[in-house]
Amino acid sequence: MAKERLSMRKVKEILRLKSLGLSSRNIALSVKIARSTVAEYLERAQRANLSWPIPEDLDDVALKGMLFSDEEIKPRLRIEPDYSYLHKELKRKGMTLQLLWQEYLDLHPDGYRYSQFCQLYRDWQGHIDPSMRMAHKAGEKCFIDYAGMTMPVVDIGTGEVRDAQIFVAALGASSYTYAEATWTQELHNFISSHVRAFSFFGGVPEILVPDNPKQGVTRPCYYDPDINPTYQDMAAHYGVAIIPARPRAPKDKAKVESAVQVVERWILAPLRNRTFFSLAELNQAIFELLVKLNERPFQKLDGSRRTLFEELDKPALRPLPQAPYEFAAWKKAKVNIDYHIEVKAVYYSVSYQLIGKKVDVRLTSTTVEIFNNNKRVASHLRSHKKGTYVTNPEHRPKSHREYLEWTPSRIINWAKETGEATAELVKKIIESKPHPEQGYRACLGIIRLSGKYGKVRLEAACKRALLAGALRLKSVESILKTGLDMTPVEEQMALPSIHHENVRGSNYYR
Repeated sequence: MAKERLSMRKVKEILRLKSLGLSSRNIALSVKIARSTVAEYLERAQRANLSWPIPEDLDDVALKGMLFSDEEIKPRLRIEPDYSYLHKELKRKGMTLQLLWQEYLDLHPDGYRYSQFCQLYRDWQGHIDPSMRMAHKAGEKCFIDYAGMTMPVVDIGTGEVRDAQIFVAALGASSYTYAEATWTQELHNFISSHVRAFSFFGGVPEILVPDNPKQGVTRPCYYDPDINPTYQDMAAHYGVAIIPARPRAPKDKAKVESAVQVVERWILAPLRNRTFFSLAELNQAIFELLVKLNERPFQKLDGSRRTLFEELDKPALRPLPQAPYEFAAWKKAKVNIDYHIEVKAVYYSVSYQLIGKKVDVRLTSTTVEIFNNNKRVASHLRSHKKGTYVTNPEHRPKSHREYLEWTPSRIINWAKETGEATAELVKKIIESKPHPEQGYRACLGIIRLSGKYGKVRLEAACKRALLAGALRLKSVESILKTGLDMTPVEEQMALPSIHHENVRGSNYYR
């Protein structure tokens, strides 16, 4: 049998060129086929007593009949590959189409050659859902997004209607989907939804692919997006990588956009006429329909999201950590001269050696951790009482003379440059604290007010604060803002007597 099945036009050209005396090599170069194929067709023509010119009444069908036997002309019936099976197997790690072709050929030796096998699979693949075409590896990726639709929830007490946001997560290989309602898309809810999604899946994928949300990605970029520190912290806890979908790259988001679409179509739309009075009630209804969605058979693939999940993704997911992630916010702070940082009006200590340094602060509901150059330098139980100092005694210097030049006497002397009342107020603030350095922050704040209001006004304000016993920075600021420092002390401190028939007077109590 010929190595290549040529068109009859090329066969005629071979015969024509042979009649011109060309060698098989030159004929092969001209027709762009193998020399062995040229030799084989010339041999077939010789056996059939064919030569150039070919009779005009000999059409292609008759010519083919003269060159080939009936058995050769009869097309071979090849077994079609199981395309759905190929598509599913390609999601397994390390699997290739060539390996699947070899397995197919072992079962069907007369089957399709590799190039045609691949083309047939691609043709089949082109007719399935675009989001299902990509062969995502099992356990590799989880795609994250929010639905465009929201769900109204009615406050049973006030009748107020509030729209709940719908979080959607879908695994790459199986399209197994998770959805839930939260009040907002803010960072706390965004992270908490991830934690519950991992629990729902019963494991952790290798990569998270969010659609560049502002909660998780602080600076969207095609090549190198900046990840929110809290999102990164959560990823480190679960041992996953975050690779946001690239802007203007639809293929990166096809999986989750399809998941959002089916959630809107099969969960949110059926719930549109129901009235919900709590987020818990809405989530219960979502979960019931979510089970049905994941068990719904595919239209053009075998099985369902659940069966594919059980077979592919679930065995490949990494195990959950022993404890779920506890939400932690991050912020930057600068260590003050009192070797404390301020977090929501509460002051936490670090080593005095870090005075003036910028540090990173990790906040959970129960703890405050402080990092310098990515190394934890302090940890405290979190306090929610404003104005509180949370101090580790080991952070204090052994002697005030041993760190920089900040001492109570130096701050008081600096205050004297403004006036005696200012120095006295600063002294009293320092003396009122359990530890002198806890008053430094307020004292420096008072002294620096002279830059805005001038030393004369500041001295007058401090005099009034001393008379009123108001040993606070805010008190001095209030006096200056309202202009009370420019009112004579006697006029300010003297209270007018009130005469009214409803005022009893001191004699009433005798």
